[in-house]
Amino acid sequence: MAITLKEKIGYGFGDFASSMFWKLFSMFLMIYYTDVFGLTPASVGLMFLLTRIWDSINDPIMGIICDRTTTKYGKFRPYLLWMAVPFALIGILTFVGPDLGDTGKLVYAYLTYTLMMMAYTAVNVPYSSLLGVMSSKAEDRNTLATFRFIGAFAGGIFVTSTASYFINTFKDSGANDARGYLYTVSIYAILAAILFVVTFKWTKERVEPQKKEPSSLKEDLKDLSKNVSWFIMIGAGVATLIFNSLRDGSMMYYFKYYIKDQDVPWFGETGWESLAATYMTMWLIANIIGVVLATPAAKVIGKKSTFILAMLIAAVTSIILYWIDPSQIILIYVLNVIIGIAAGIVLPLIWSMYADISDFSEWKNGRRATGLIFSSSSMSQKMGWTLGGAIAGGILATYGFEANVEQSAESIKGIRLMLSVYPGLGALLSVCFMYFYKLDDTFMKKIAEELRAIRHKD
Repeated sequence: MAITLKEKIGYGFGDFASSMFWKLFSMFLMIYYTDVFGLTPASVGLMFLLTRIWDSINDPIMGIICDRTTTKYGKFRPYLLWMAVPFALIGILTFVGPDLGDTGKLVYAYLTYTLMMMAYTAVNVPYSSLLGVMSSKAEDRNTLATFRFIGAFAGGIFVTSTASYFINTFKDSGANDARGYLYTVSIYAILAAILFVVTFKWTKERVEPQKKEPSSLKEDLKDLSKNVSWFIMIGAGVATLIFNSLRDGSMMYYFKYYIKDQDVPWFGETGWESLAATYMTMWLIANIIGVVLATPAAKVIGKKSTFILAMLIAAVTSIILYWIDPSQIILIYVLNVIIGIAAGIVLPLIWSMYADISDFSEWKNGRRATGLIFSSSSMSQKMGWTLGGAIAGGILATYGFEANVEQSAESIKGIRLMLSVYPGLGALLSVCFMYFYKLDDTFMKKIAEELRAIRHKD
């Protein structure tokens, strides 16, 4: 049965919902913690590191649970329905920001952030795994991955283009900064819950595991430990997310403390918030262009070569950004678009490659562990995000950042490095991992044909 346009759109809605919060966390949460909630950069960086270590471990656990879930709706779809409301409620609690004193605030941040990441895992692991069972065709998976990331970046754009407006609107109505964030996040939380339910209703699981396949966790883990391509993708995924996490987490600091308010050609005097919102929105629009280009590029030169070329471009242009003066705002935006297109290309490729790795594992071992393998992709996201967040907090602390004051030359240097050179190094590391990836498109086409024959026989 062919996948309908409605189903593709429904699948994209799921990542629209998730990515609203992903962008809130990656672009706004750290500056919320330091400049609004009053935590120190070092304590936030350490919190990100410690809480996300557990969160990374939690992803494979969720994948194992999904693989062993049996309902009339499938293995993965039901979690979108079950977790929609808890996800929204915990997301709101993360931004409540009670006045509990320095220690109490830090404890509250640890607790709510940990719960939020667990809720995110309980939605995102089954959602990601769903791609592997909606169709067995590589073309369908590439298309679904494309719709997923169009939805993801559309959700991100919705946040970057509206968050400052919502926050300022609530502040104009008498709310302080903390309440402005809380009311704004509440809007996104309610919308996310609705969209998760829509994704549940509009999608369908089609790929059934081989009937002879045993459901042995020990065997699944043993198979995974021998899957070299899986280890390579984990490394490439972590490095890619370090790249993205450092850029996302530094944008607000970069504009607030380095770019500042400017007289922009054709627009006149413009505040740093508007400049930052424009930068972030352009970044995500460029990501969408990259996502759309991923499939045709992969058809011409293959997934691996496309990945390597895109990340080399992202690395070089990111490093160049370090030497750009704040007055050259147009050039900063142009480089941002180039980096964004390159970064956008690799994201659907990663998810499509994980589906290939799942097929390869089934072909080689006669067992399918879709949830476990796709949870590892979510784990690599979290690990990259973890390291990126911890590195960002460490950079700010190391270079002497202090919230809401004029920054020293050394602090400004750290903020510039955090948006340019350090992400560029992460991109180069992902290229190094991908160089060793062996599952090329020709080999995977052969595997897909053999698996279809086996499933039809069963």
